[in-house]
Amino acid sequence: MGQIINRENIAGFVDKLHKSGKTVVTTNGCFDILHVGHVRYLQKTKSFADYSIVLLNSDKSVRSIKGPSRPINNENDRAEILCALSCVDYVVLFDEDSPRNLLDEIKPDVYTKGADYTMETLPEADIMRKNGTRVEFIEFVAGKSTTATIEKMKG
Repeated sequence: MGQIINRENIAGFVDKLHKSGKTVVTTNGCFDILHVGHVRYLQKTKSFADYSIVLLNSDKSVRSIKGPSRPINNENDRAEILCALSCVDYVVLFDEDSPRNLLDEIKPDVYTKGADYTMETLPEADIMRKNGTRVEFIEFVAGKSTTATIEKMKG
């Protein structure tokens, strides 16, 4: 079962993992209404390192990115649900629109992003290059998204 770690403690925690010879993979997102696409993405993410850390957009961050009607589930619920997945070791919340600063603090070995991005379009690419972080792009499951789920519920 995963564990929530405070933002203030995450860099030191990851540093300890690295010093003990362990590898760390991170990904980020809102993970608002969990669906099979999320689960497969997170399982694939975990396959790249000893420990997986999900950088979870806080409610403030989700509202800023997706608008006032989101998130559907609050940050505490979303974090707890992610922690229940065997492929998620740790969750850390962040308030910014982008995880750039957090990624620069953590310096993961691997960072995963959806295959709708490339190194040319990845906003965090400069941070990844600077810190020697390998980036893995993961294909999405067709037709599976929180937005599609919300639209389906609307009828």
